[in-house]
Amino acid sequence: MVTEAVPVSSTWTPKSRRTGLIARKRGMTSMWDQNGAKIPVTILQLEQCQVTGNIETPRPAPLPPYYAVQLAASDKVPKNTTAQMLGHFKRIGVPPKRIVKEFEVTQDALVPVGTELSALHYVPGQYVDVISTSLGKGFQGTMKRWNFKGLRASHGVSVSHRAAGSTGQHQDPGRVFKGKKMAGRLGGERTTIQNLLVARIDTGLNLIFIKGAVPGVDDAQVLITDAKKKINFHGLAKASKGLTGADVLPGPVQALPFPAGTKQMEATVGAIAVDAPAWGRNPFTPKDS
Repeated sequence: MVTEAVPVSSTWTPKSRRTGLIARKRGMTSMWDQNGAKIPVTILQLEQCQVTGNIETPRPAPLPPYYAVQLAASDKVPKNTTAQMLGHFKRIGVPPKRIVKEFEVTQDALVPVGTELSALHYVPGQYVDVISTSLGKGFQGTMKRWNFKGLRASHGVSVSHRAAGSTGQHQDPGRVFKGKKMAGRLGGERTTIQNLLVARIDTGLNLIFIKGAVPGVDDAQVLITDAKKKINFHGLAKASKGLTGADVLPGPVQALPFPAGTKQMEATVGAIAVDAPAWGRNPFTPKDS
């Protein structure tokens, strides 16, 4: 069932779950934080990321209904789009897109159809989870695929330095158990990297700088969501202790755009680039003895 967005509240709470974003991985570079420490960052860019639907699906009691926001990104020429998807995009007045995904949200985080999202959706200093398809590495042995130690690299080990070793037992059971860690294809799987720091946002170019590595090849489509652990779970734990407002968010983050960071919100602040404030111990300050 597709529903219209009827936001219940305009303020994020620990029980709220915002929509994610669809971005394109542009590559890696490095930058310096406010302490002067050099950090590696992955650059993600938003390409015409728009809301194409709000979904409500009833579930058996006592479970609440399932709510989701459907997003589409990266404009696509109509001649390369199927007739079914052309009809879907035409009905909601959105140009054809290359990728369509849905993100589970709470009812108060539904976003009106047609809304274009901005890099302002994420705040520098917050944590996110990034999902993409990892690099395919082909057929690999057990040492690379499963981190096996291998045999001794010394005399007396006859061409078995990187061998897997025994994989079965005796005549009983007389077979290799399913799921045994053996050589095989490595990579090319849906991978989630959790708790990555948003180091910078650039609204002029719609860029999000993520500290650390992100799975996927350059130009791959990636999904970004609020960190399930450091935003959602930790927020609920802090709220249960009586904390409110900015105290339930990590580090220097004061608030999150809710229900989403949109192009309309971006128009009020213009093209800006914001770095995450340095917090915690300065790495160049000696530790107290």
